[in-house]
Formats: sequence, C-alpha cells, structure tokens
Amino acid sequence: MNKQENLRVLFNPKGIAVIGASTHPGKFGFVALHNILSAGFEGNVFATNPKTPEILGVQTLGSVSEIPHNMIDTAMICLGPEQTIRILPELADKGVKAAFVVSGGFRESGEKGAELEKELVETANALGIAVAGPNGQGFISTPTKLCSQIVSPYPPTGCISIASQSGNILSAFLNLSRAQNIGVARAVSIGNQAQLSIEDYIQYFRDDTKTNVIVAYVEGLPNGRRFFEVLQGVAKEKPVVIVRGGSTNDGAKAASSHTGSMASDQKIFETAVRQAGAILAHDPIEAFEFASSFAVMPMPKGKNVIVLTTAGGWGVVTADAISNSNLDLLPLPNDLVDLIDQHLPPRWSRSNPIDLAGGETRDTIPTLISLILKHSEVDSMIFLGLGIQGNVARSYLESPIATDDTKRMANFHISQEIRYAEAIISASTEFQKPIFVASEIGITDIENLGPKSLKNFGSICFSSPLSAVKALNAVTNYSVRDNNS
Repeated sequence: MNKQENLRVLFNPKGIAVIGASTHPGKFGFVALHNILSAGFEGNVFATNPKTPEILGVQTLGSVSEIPHNMIDTAMICLGPEQTIRILPELADKGVKAAFVVSGGFRESGEKGAELEKELVETANALGIAVAGPNGQGFISTPTKLCSQIVSPYPPTGCISIASQSGNILSAFLNLSRAQNIGVARAVSIGNQAQLSIEDYIQYFRDDTKTNVIVAYVEGLPNGRRFFEVLQGVAKEKPVVIVRGGSTNDGAKAASSHTGSMASDQKIFETAVRQAGAILAHDPIEAFEFASSFAVMPMPKGKNVIVLTTAGGWGVVTADAISNSNLDLLPLPNDLVDLIDQHLPPRWSRSNPIDLAGGETRDTIPTLISLILKHSEVDSMIFLGLGIQGNVARSYLESPIATDDTKRMANFHISQEIRYAEAIISASTEFQKPIFVASEIGITDIENLGPKSLKNFGSICFSSPLSAVKALNAVTNYSVRDNNS
C-alpha cells in the first residue's frame, strides 16, 4: 500500500460515504453527514443506515453493498470497533482507499481495545486501505470543500495544514483560523495513530501543493527515530511548527488515557525538533501565530528590525523582547535619521524604537512605513499603535455630549485607521519585507477598524508585542538558517 497516494485520496476524494449515518442531530453519524453537505463538497456523497431514512435530503442505503461500484474512494466510519473492522472488506470492494475511523474503544481503552486496534490495522493493511484514527474527530480539506468531521468549525481556505493528535486541539486551531481570517488547507485529527502516524501526514503535507506551512500537535511518537528523520527532510522544504502535549509526568499520564500514547522525555524531544530544523511552539495559540506568520508574511532576509511606535511604553517593552531574542534592534543609519527628520518634529526619539512622540500628521505614518522599509539595512518592522485613533473615534461616537465637530473627527480617525492598515499591506508587499503589527485593541475592541481592517486584508494583528517578537524571531530564524549553517 502506498500511504502517500492513499492520503492524497483521503484529502481529495471523488466520493465519500458516511457509514453509520444517524437521524439524531446529536449523533456523530448525523454531524459528519451534515458537515460534508454544509461545506459544499462537490463529489459523490452516500450514507448508510440499516433503517434507510432520508437524512438532510440524502436517501441512505441499508448497507455498503448497495453503494454503486467506483463512486466512492473515501469513507467516514461512525460505527463501533467490531463493526468498523467487519465493514472494511465491503468498503474495499467498492473502491475505498482511505477511511477515517471516528470511534474510540481501541488502544486508549485497555488491553481488549489494543487487540481490536491491532486487528483493525491488519485488516486495513491486507485490503490496501489507509485508516486515519481511530478515536478522532475527522478531517477537512478546503481545496475540495470537504468538512468530514464530527465537530465544528470549518475554516477559511488557506495554506496552513495541520495534523493533531488531539481533536480538541485541532478545533482550537480551526477556531483561531476563523477568528483571525488566516486560512487552512488540510487538517486531520490523527487519534491513536494506529496505522498512519504523525510523520505520514507531515510527509504528505510536504508534497501537497496547497500547503505552505505545516503544524503538528504531538503527544506520543510510535517511532521517534522516523519522526526525526522525516521532520529533518520536510523542514528543509517547508516550515514545520511543532507543539507538544504530555511534557510532564502528569501530562504524559493524561496523554496515555487520551490517545493511548506515552510521551518521551521532553528535553530529548525539544532537542530533536530543533536539530531537525523545525520550529517549537509552547502552546497551540503560539503555534498558530507562528504558522500564520509564515503563511501571510514575506520572509525576512536578515535579523535587523525597526520598531515604529506611537506608544512609547510598548516600544520599550518591545526593545527588551528583541534583546532577548535572536533578532537585532538595528541602530538607525545616519541616512535614515536624516530622512525621518524631514517628517517628524525634533522631539522624536532619534533612535530605534522610533517613537513618533505625537508628531504625526495626516500622512506621517504611511510615509514613514514605506520610507523605513525601503532602506537596504532594514529586514523587518514591528509597528505599534494601530487602533489608537480608532479608540478615540469610538469615545467620540459613544459620547453623550458629541458634537458635529467630534463626529467629523471620529470619521477622520476611522479613515486613518483603514489607511494605516492599507499602508502596512502595501509596503510589505512592495518591498517584500514583513511588518508585524501588535495592538491589544485587536482583542479589546474587535470592531476597531485598524486591527479589523488588517485582519480583513488577510494579515495578522498580534495582541501583544511580545507575541509579535516571538513570531518574528521564529520566522527569521527559519528564513536565515542557510546563512548560519
């Protein structure tokens, strides 16, 4: 069996069958069928239920034997362990090459479950079927409009692909994708890794033209050596972000009961990930921030960072964070100082961070963003202060003593926020250098049109400069790695 070819079928099926479809909206077999139909999958869709009810407009079939030959190549199996094993030969006869097994009750449940899992794998191998799971929530493939999972949500289309040993962690990634408008290509809940392991998915994502960056949540590794070797090969071609659960004794015990996996020593794991050239994140949110940065930002060609800020205190905090990273806070070149002098009053900081000190006019920020990013010694920028004028606008618009003048000023502030977001995207695109924007206003006022416009344009607004620095550091370390070797 060619696992990689079968994974291609899983994520790009010509047809899919939900085995064990249910009429009850709370049952897995209903939710799976609903999500497949709701996302707009354009291939063949079949469903089986012994009582043959119509579900969501789909006439179910009494058994797999009633499905026409060569109309499906993938199955979403929502049956118990023994039934799942028994149904595999029938699915193979219909042309199925890949299946996702939702049910638990396998290795994670004890000795009997482990025997059933062994039988599942042996049967699937003999039939040439790649089995994802078991004990997982499903998978999604946005290029084919396929959402074959027993939970929500369905993310926007993008270039991040995710393999997660936890279904809930996968859902967290998908929720972040929707909230931040940063899209996903493929995502899969790998469950117990009975037959397909984390490295099989990472290998597939490497060769997948729709995937630019890979994220993996790992609890246990069936084969640590193979994981390292695959990771080392893939990370040379695409960034791979790894986040790990079960790094402590208590976490390892939880992982064992969760997916039937025992975690290895954390220090060994971290060292292996770094030596392989992958990026280690401390939690899923950080992992998604790293992945998003790779997905939507140009790659910096060096470590020199300029901080442009309208908020002095945040500039100081950001400078401290950069000093504790592998990034370099670029001393301002004399020619750049002379250029900035033409646009700011004498009281500006005259150093990096560039603190505008309240000296900006209508055009200052868009002008300075381009002027600074254009400089040959600047590799990247961190911009602080997006949303502040929008905050003032909100206070004017909500004020019980608002006047026509304050309303006009509020509208001006709002238009400026949109303009700043446009300038950030435009300059980053023109000069092919990343601008990492940080503002807590992105989460304290989600309607503020500074951060909101940036998100609508498909970019990122970090909630903290510290998060922005960590993400820029991860992207820069990966981007300049060849220069350091």
